[in-house]
Amino acid sequence: MINLRTGAAIALSFAAGCFVTSRIQAQSARVFELRTYHAPAGKLPDLEARFRDHTLTIFKKHNMTSIGYWIPQDPERHDNTLIYILAHESRESARKNWGEFARDPEWQAVSKASEANGKIVDKVESVFMDPLDFSPMK
Repeated sequence: MINLRTGAAIALSFAAGCFVTSRIQAQSARVFELRTYHAPAGKLPDLEARFRDHTLTIFKKHNMTSIGYWIPQDPERHDNTLIYILAHESRESARKNWGEFARDPEWQAVSKASEANGKIVDKVESVFMDPLDFSPMK
């Protein structure tokens, strides 16, 4: 027979488990966005400069969390590809953040100035990703 103390411990453990599970689910609502930019020949340094000098600051302003920025090691993509990951609170937040980013007068001025000598992006690819339960980053 379960005594009162054991029953209380079981109930408390169950409640704690439910709380932890709900916290994990709330945190996992965060989505990651993998973005790949393809630059015209010779324009990757200009694209990198725009990100380094301006874009990251504007991302922060619009609640877009930078996770990391990379260029491929493979020779055929090394000179024309920038890959990065952003984190957003949710997919809906990402849509809202990108809309505000695109309308930001500072971004519009930076974009125009950075392309004064020709466009620096040929193609952008975006993939939204959910972390798996065993992923160290959530």
